Amino acid sequence: MAAFGFHTLALLTAIGFAGPLLASVPRLRIPVVVGELAAGLIIGRTGFGVVDVANPTFELLANIGFALMMFVVGTHVPVRGGALRAAVPKATGRAVVAGGVAAALGVGLATGFGTGHAALYAVLMASSSAAVALPVIDSLRLRGPHVLSVTAQIAVADAACIVLLPLVIDGKRAPTAALGALGIAGCAVVLYALLRVIDRRGWTQRVHRYSEDRRFALELRFNLVVLFALAALAVSSHVSIMLAGFALGLVIALIGEPRRLARQLFGITEGFFGPLFFVWLGATLQVRDLGSHPKFILLGIGLGLGAVLAHCAGRLFGQPLTLAVLSASQLGVPVAAATIGTEGHLLAAGESSALMFGALLTIAATSIAGAVAARGQAAEETEKPATTDKST
Repeated sequence: MAAFGFHTLALLTAIGFAGPLLASVPRLRIPVVVGELAAGLIIGRTGFGVVDVANPTFELLANIGFALMMFVVGTHVPVRGGALRAAVPKATGRAVVAGGVAAALGVGLATGFGTGHAALYAVLMASSSAAVALPVIDSLRLRGPHVLSVTAQIAVADAACIVLLPLVIDGKRAPTAALGALGIAGCAVVLYALLRVIDRRGWTQRVHRYSEDRRFALELRFNLVVLFALAALAVSSHVSIMLAGFALGLVIALIGEPRRLARQLFGITEGFFGPLFFVWLGATLQVRDLGSHPKFILLGIGLGLGAVLAHCAGRLFGQPLTLAVLSASQLGVPVAAATIGTEGHLLAAGESSALMFGALLTIAATSIAGAVAARGQAAEETEKPATTDKST
């Protein structure tokens, strides 16, 4: 399909329904992203080749979806709670230990498979995904000090690995990427300071009320302008746009995201741009290469199991095993690695598919661990009243 028009958009939007449809199957609890990736595989390079993934318009829309997705991920990082900040030191310690184990496993996998990507594998296995884990924690109503601590750990690992990924995936451009990352970080700091001043003077609430009364969506427009400007800076400095989206999301999370803005972002991201990005990503993957290079199937298994093993090191510090496994969830970092690697031809044939396969394994492990943790919490809450009755 060479031309990209409304018929293509209609097709891609319809195909995006594969995610919610699979996710609605009782008991399976398949993440929405899995269905969208699978649909992309069917219509893309692996399947029937219905869409042209190299089409500039398709790539631009997908990149907008990628930037928005990372923006939303950044806004989900819980950085404002005082109790959460108190849990950061121990959480950081666990994240560092997990990173050390991941580094050792990364060297082993890179050596065993002869890819030379030890640093990349280490960052992938050390990463966590706030976008996956936090909704699981909320939906299962997990709570308590251990849950608060693992939330902080996920936030630390997610932020650190998103910053590190552009530096390790392409060593030749690491100095340029480092400067670009510093530039984006500097812009984020300036934006935070500016928004703090505006908020303290009450201008934020005035704009919010004016925009709501007139239905102008000024907050959404402002954030999109800043997001696209940061994305342009990222592209020009050879840094992934994921860093631009994530940095802006963290700024908004620190200031406090208005509910109206959250609903608007949810609508445009989850309703269109996000599914389109994941369909595009699935379409770009060439899973047939896994058949031609079976070793990359084992690499995906190794990355998934390695991530779980690295994060289970938290058990040495008294962290419940279920929550340790929950912290191993991956999404944004592997997606970014596969996207950057595919666009820059930095990965071997089939390697990007292996990265996504490993990420899907961690999502499956997270789903199981979350369900077990919820059952354990329910059992504890049931036992407490009984214990109290006996004592009285």
